[in-house]
Amino acid sequence: MRFDLITLNLVLAIADTRSITRGAEREHLALAAASKRLSDLEARFGVPLFERRARGVEPTEAGRALVRHVRGLRNSLHALESEVVEFSRGIQGHLRIVANAGAISECLPPDLAAFSQAHPQIRISLEDQTSAEVQAAVAEGRADVGIFVPPLLDNRLATRTYRHGALAAMVPAGHVLAGRASVCFDDLLDHDIVGLHHGAAVHELMRAEAEGQGRPLKARLQVRGFDAIAQLVEAGLGVAVMPAAVAQRFAQLFRVQVLRMTDTWAERDYLLAVRRQEVLPTVVQRFIDALCPQDRPPETEVGQSAAGD
Repeated sequence: MRFDLITLNLVLAIADTRSITRGAEREHLALAAASKRLSDLEARFGVPLFERRARGVEPTEAGRALVRHVRGLRNSLHALESEVVEFSRGIQGHLRIVANAGAISECLPPDLAAFSQAHPQIRISLEDQTSAEVQAAVAEGRADVGIFVPPLLDNRLATRTYRHGALAAMVPAGHVLAGRASVCFDDLLDHDIVGLHHGAAVHELMRAEAEGQGRPLKARLQVRGFDAIAQLVEAGLGVAVMPAAVAQRFAQLFRVQVLRMTDTWAERDYLLAVRRQEVLPTVVQRFIDALCPQDRPPETEVGQSAAGD
């Protein structure tokens, strides 16, 4: 079934204005021509797209589904136009990156800055998502590159080790644990936990570890940022677990104590992932080469499929 943009834009205009007449006016069409386009489209689908009522029209279930897809199509067309126009301005590529909060806070910014300086013709967009969301975005083609912490949940991805990181505990100054140099997670479970939202890698890791020990995770306060966590810990509202490098920076700003964690799972790697494909786009390959030099052993060779895939 083939569609033309004039008719699809008309459908969107009718849905927005709740009127065939006003929708036709918005799209600069004669009312008779707009009515015929709509009736022809309904005939092709075999279902009504709008219900005619005394006060105007309302989209049917089929109409709402079509409107949703038309909006998505228009957004994609706008993005396409914007990206193509950039080539006339000297921009030679657009790299869409998604990363989890830990990677963005702990290690990614200087690498992005260095890459941007070396490749000023490449536009970079970055979005903060949970590790699970990062994997889904890359696997489904909504992002070119993802950076996250294991586990790897999607076999459509090829990964390389990007950076090594560690988690640390943060407690308020004067806390009963503040005099220690290190703690284990079991020590933290006696106290209220301040952490990131459900789905964030650190939260899910703590929840799994607590369940494994048969103990409750007292996740009393959950926020969407490490800076908010540090301020809540300073206020004495709980203890926290976060990337060690991030915690050390906050220790310079807030009255908190950072403690090394002795648990083996507190040591972790950040993985860089792309969707499995025979040949990667040049922009993506340049980024991988910059962040993951060839002398760093790959987890699963980027651009190649693992045996049996």
